[in-house]
Amino acid sequence: MSNPFEQIVEPLDPKQPLKKFFNLNKLKDVRYARLPFSIRVLLEAAIRNCDEFLVKKDDVENILNWKVVQHKNVEVPFKPARVILQDFTGVPAVVDFAAMRDAVKKLGGDPEKINPICPADLVIDHSIQVDFNRRPDSLQKNQDLEFERNKERFEFLKWGSQAFKNMRIIPPGSGIIHQVNLEYLARVVMDQDGYYYPDSVVGTDSHTTMIDGLGVLGWGVGGIEAEAVMLGQPISMVLPEVVGYKLLGNPQPLVTSTDIVLTITKHLRQVGVVGKFVEFFGPGVAQLSIADRATIANMCPEYGATAAYFPVDDISIGYLIQTGRDKEKVMCTKKYLEAVGMLRDFKNSSQDPDFTQVVELDLSTVVPCCSGPKRPQDKVAVSDMKKDFETCLGAKQGFKGFQIAPDRHNSIVKFSFEGRDFELAHGSVVIAAITSCTNTSNPSVMLGAGLLAKKAVEAGLMIKPYIKTSLSPGSGVVTYYLRESGVMSYLSQLGFDVVGYGCMTCIGNSGPLPESVVEAITQGDLVAVGVLSGNRNFEGRVHPNTRANYLASPPLVIAYAIAGTIRIDFEKEPLGINASGKKIFLKDIWPTRNEIQAVERKFVIPGMFKEVYEKIEVNESPGQYTDCFNIKPTQFPFFSCFLFPNSLTPREFNSYGSRRGNDAVMARGTFANIRLVNKFIDKQGPQTIHFPSGEVLDVFDAAERYKQAGHPLIVLAGKEYGAGSSRDWAAKGPFLLGVKAVLAESYERIHRSNLVGMGVIPLQYLPGEDAGTLGLTGRERYTIIIPEKLKPQMNVQIKV
Repeated sequence: MSNPFEQIVEPLDPKQPLKKFFNLNKLKDVRYARLPFSIRVLLEAAIRNCDEFLVKKDDVENILNWKVVQHKNVEVPFKPARVILQDFTGVPAVVDFAAMRDAVKKLGGDPEKINPICPADLVIDHSIQVDFNRRPDSLQKNQDLEFERNKERFEFLKWGSQAFKNMRIIPPGSGIIHQVNLEYLARVVMDQDGYYYPDSVVGTDSHTTMIDGLGVLGWGVGGIEAEAVMLGQPISMVLPEVVGYKLLGNPQPLVTSTDIVLTITKHLRQVGVVGKFVEFFGPGVAQLSIADRATIANMCPEYGATAAYFPVDDISIGYLIQTGRDKEKVMCTKKYLEAVGMLRDFKNSSQDPDFTQVVELDLSTVVPCCSGPKRPQDKVAVSDMKKDFETCLGAKQGFKGFQIAPDRHNSIVKFSFEGRDFELAHGSVVIAAITSCTNTSNPSVMLGAGLLAKKAVEAGLMIKPYIKTSLSPGSGVVTYYLRESGVMSYLSQLGFDVVGYGCMTCIGNSGPLPESVVEAITQGDLVAVGVLSGNRNFEGRVHPNTRANYLASPPLVIAYAIAGTIRIDFEKEPLGINASGKKIFLKDIWPTRNEIQAVERKFVIPGMFKEVYEKIEVNESPGQYTDCFNIKPTQFPFFSCFLFPNSLTPREFNSYGSRRGNDAVMARGTFANIRLVNKFIDKQGPQTIHFPSGEVLDVFDAAERYKQAGHPLIVLAGKEYGAGSSRDWAAKGPFLLGVKAVLAESYERIHRSNLVGMGVIPLQYLPGEDAGTLGLTGRERYTIIIPEKLKPQMNVQIKV
């Protein structure tokens, strides 16, 4: 059908009549100029894709009428410009596409017709692990192991890159998905099929929001939703409320972007932004670089919002040039955004749109801080870290407690490592990792870490050899400017050698700790510590032997590694004593903002971005490939095919993430978190009670028994059910276990729709009710009365 808004189409440049755009100003609707900039992106997509079938004129009217309908749970369709996948979450999507091809071929159709309609990029960045560190060849050794462990998956993905049209695969070793997206893949304005329009993206990683820092509207979705978008379907979303976050003032000289983002994370958690957009504005935004903004946007899932949007401004345009984008295309980008009223001047308050709610932060009030010991929103000022940790030691088991008996708070365990004697205590640092996209996208904190390392080495400070130190940059660009600025050698001297380009320690790919360290931790039942510059620090995620994990800026990661403990007051206690007997304090080696900025201006240049990304083979030449992948014949529960072989030895098990294309592994991995709390059992662990036998079994084994007996299952859950990094399998897994419904107090934003996609009913208690108030124990039999015409948010009767 023809688009009812064709009359507002015009060429951006009269000299190029075939390059057109939808000029939203031609709507002559006063509501448009009052819309938040993030909502304007939704509006443009709805107008451009309006076909009165998937996207209707009523949807356009609802978006224009955002200010009135935002509180009314109005659903609108959204067709993003592209999809981005990382290997752990993307492989299941490619597996499903391969399975669809297989199914089409068996039905006598043409399998090559199965391709993504919406452009998709898959970045392989989650497979590398810190097996080797503190040695010059760490990077090569870890990459060799990565290829050895993931040979099957990489062969499959190579086939996918050749077989599927409209999909490209960024090979291992290129960098972290979000930084590659920021530095290379993002367009800001698309130029496709004869039209200019805003770049937008959904991704199968919750931190896809990092790209919001560049003015590209994006957020994470489940793998099932991503596949639907790749097949040309719009996302159905509730028109969100938009919280305006006003930034004022200038940061203090010792404050890093990490400190700012941890402060914002805690603040927005308190405000309550789940399911909402956050849009940043105010003169303080102009004080932040794109890397700073991207750091803030990256942490969006940790404060619970759907998106954390920074509209495009002149600093964004400057970043595109700095990172080596084509200047002519950048100028077209700016011209388009000006033409449709989407270029922002943060110092011009007359541009401020309407918001659902406005909250403020004065950047001058931010102080150096960390976050932990178990959640990213639990901000702790650096000046309070020692006291806070010691309070956590004795506090009741929970997010801020370890329940260590008072007489054991000062326990010490002696051990030997490499022929030398050492001691571990509660609070001892055993992992110090500059890792993950949150900070390794930001030259200011990375160069700050390098300058601090230089000063530390020159002052005679070193790091104890048993501490697992590592540096996993977001892209090769980081290594480039660290090397060119002369600080890389000092990082290496402290043990922070480059170990890989990928999301490593932050997702649990931290590799093994030395055996003697593990024995000492176990012997003393110690609360050992990991300090990382990542974005998530949930218990059991970083490493099974680090019960406390703190998020910190890269310079602070190094500082705590030098100190060897989290139980230090940097203002009063020295980091260490050098060979001359001199006490060295953190203030003695902390680089100033002016020092960092001078180095950044000199060494972070467009040429290095071009050189690094020219090496990426984003499009392999089409060669000989089959239309369907040669999968070993095994039963696959969805499309009767199976990716990985059986008969593996334990050393080949790898991780759950690397096996996400394997239903047999993932079904057993469902509800298998070692910190799972099942109220049937009086201890943590992935077990349950089988009824009526009363046996305590692994969840999978109990589910198999129920399946054989013909009993469908229901899950009773608490708040934010489905939170985590594997929401597609968090829906596929229960389906395979025989779960037909989930009854929870609340759901993680993405997960509810994933359950629906797998045919599992997501039910929610009525306000003020839960299993406790209703007297439910989970030992009952449940009958769910499903109405013929199901609608979202309708009441459903359950008989117990």
